[in-house]
Amino acid sequence: MTNNLKIYLDKDINTDLIKTKKIAVIGFGSQGYGQSMNLKDSGCDVVLGLRLGGKSDVKAKDYGFKTMSIPDAVKYADIVQILIPDEIQSKVYEEEIKPYLRKGQYLMFSHGFNIHYKKIVAPEDISVIMVAPKGPGHTVRSEYQIGRGVPSLIAIYQDASGDAKDVALSYASAIGAGRAGIIETTFKEETETDLFGEQAVICGGVAALIKTGFEVLVEAGYSPYMAYFEVLHEMKLLVDLINQGGLADMRYSISNTAEYGDMTRGPKVIGQQSRQAMKDLLKDIQSGSFANEFLTEMQTGCKNFNNLRKENAAHLIEKVGEEIRSSFVWGGNEKIIDRNKN
Repeated sequence: MTNNLKIYLDKDINTDLIKTKKIAVIGFGSQGYGQSMNLKDSGCDVVLGLRLGGKSDVKAKDYGFKTMSIPDAVKYADIVQILIPDEIQSKVYEEEIKPYLRKGQYLMFSHGFNIHYKKIVAPEDISVIMVAPKGPGHTVRSEYQIGRGVPSLIAIYQDASGDAKDVALSYASAIGAGRAGIIETTFKEETETDLFGEQAVICGGVAALIKTGFEVLVEAGYSPYMAYFEVLHEMKLLVDLINQGGLADMRYSISNTAEYGDMTRGPKVIGQQSRQAMKDLLKDIQSGSFANEFLTEMQTGCKNFNNLRKENAAHLIEKVGEEIRSSFVWGGNEKIIDRNKN
């Protein structure tokens, strides 16, 4: 292990630099919402580049933002932060962003996907940077509101301006990351590790593990309500401990019975077969095979994607969870996500 990790905090950053730049955030989804709200509250000059008259435009105006068409936003801004879905970025870039770019601007992303896989190739006189919060946009917002921040990554792909890193750090600070910690990486590393983490562990792996555990208990005759609490609800409580102090804090907090079962039985569930599956997933990510599969799916009608969404939404664990959450005080108060507002 190397000891050269550098974590940037607000005290290390020129936090006023970003306030000298005009920022256009393209998109008002989860990250667009979280980042633009935080930028505005940090005193930055920010506009939203959106499809005028659309749902996002209406929501953004409700929050007091100035909105523009995407081309007009690009013309207005020094920094163009692209926060629309990966699968439409290259098309929107070619049609509504690239023709209006000018020398000296900064093209920014929060995921390296399109730059790393060369779906977007920026002119040489444009700086290409990334600020990638390690959490959903709604959490970026909720953490900022309580005086904290979500740790973020920054990366520099192209430094035409000579100050790309300083600008990336200042932007990251303005969305709250300097309160928590900022780490420098590369577009390649961020893209490949992010996709792997999503697929193998934090989304795909965890979701499949929870659903399978739930199914095994229910098929064995146990109450689906008990199964829900054991394999889904308690997951959040333990993840909080892991987030605070690693696996060691989680194991310190649980019973000896649970800890022994964890260390002796866990490797039987996630064993060599799972390890090989993870290696295979990583190869698909590194080669670009997954990226091409995903983009093809999105560009050909999303039939398989939509079927998977319907299948997962209809799973018994979702029905049971909805009933349980609506019956407990922790189920409906102070939600991070309100789909009608953010």
